[in-house]
Amino acid sequence: MQRVNGVHSILYSKDAEADRQFLKSFFGFPSVDTGGGWLIFGLPTSELAVHPSSRGSHFEFYLMCEDVATLIRDLGKHGIRCSPVRHHDWGALTKIRLPSGGALPVYEPKHPRPRPIRVAKVPGRAAPRKKNRASRSRTKDQSA
Repeated sequence: MQRVNGVHSILYSKDAEADRQFLKSFFGFPSVDTGGGWLIFGLPTSELAVHPSSRGSHFEFYLMCEDVATLIRDLGKHGIRCSPVRHHDWGALTKIRLPSGGALPVYEPKHPRPRPIRVAKVPGRAAPRKKNRASRSRTKDQSA
């Protein structure tokens, strides 16, 4: 059986270059340039939850941290604004204001966390193919 070996999330932005630079410089996420400054970032362990919705399927993206107050303080030292922390039974939530003006939610989870999946590397696997610019540009404004 083929297993899922990761999650590819997309953050749509009015100023993608500025937001890419922010993610690279502040968080230090490792990245690969697939051509023309088009960065794909490596992220820490991920989780997936399924919540009921009366408005049909939609998707959300959150970063998680160990201590939201410390994160806000560190961001503030660099002039980066965050929304006031909202406390929920599942965690403490803030939103980071990105250079593009977008808001990136980050929370400190208070819920139990699952053990991450460890995926074995497939021996002899070919290097990933680079997409050409035409195939990348057609996905810029697509959303689920």
